[in-house]
Amino acid sequence: MKATGIVRRIDDLGRVVIPKEIRRTMHLRDGDPLEIYTNSDGEVIFRKYSALNEMNENAAHVAEVMHKTAGCPVAVFDKDHVVAVSGIPRRELAERRVSRQLENLMDERSQYFALTGQEHPFLPAEGSERRATGAVPIITAGDVSGAVVFLASEHGSTVTELQKSLITAAAQFLARQIEG
Repeated sequence: MKATGIVRRIDDLGRVVIPKEIRRTMHLRDGDPLEIYTNSDGEVIFRKYSALNEMNENAAHVAEVMHKTAGCPVAVFDKDHVVAVSGIPRRELAERRVSRQLENLMDERSQYFALTGQEHPFLPAEGSERRATGAVPIITAGDVSGAVVFLASEHGSTVTELQKSLITAAAQFLARQIEG
């Protein structure tokens, strides 16, 4: 744990303000859920909550089935980073942050499907040159929880109608799993 040197008081309603600099650095947005941990040393720890991260085993199974069915690499993202990967070595995308392009797609609740001859590649993860061929947000109870992304492979860089249906079904399945 790293000290920031910032001290805040608890107000009369029990609230503590998280400074803007920390919210920006930690990619915390208004309405983001935080999980609260305590330990025996009296520390209180806030951690950004991700329902997809909680069910990463299910996300990994979905990614694996999608890879085998669609025939292309698949990644499942929560709102911040990669949760599951299938079809490429995990270390290639492990724990990478969501790119600004994917973050915007999720915020806009839109879908992306690559077009033949497209000039500007859609790169879903920061620090990776792996292009997306399709991306669909996972929408749970009206909120975006993450996205399912098809990645380019040596077999092709466009998405078939069957793959569009599969990626949409995967995003809806994960949404239902989160909703319980």
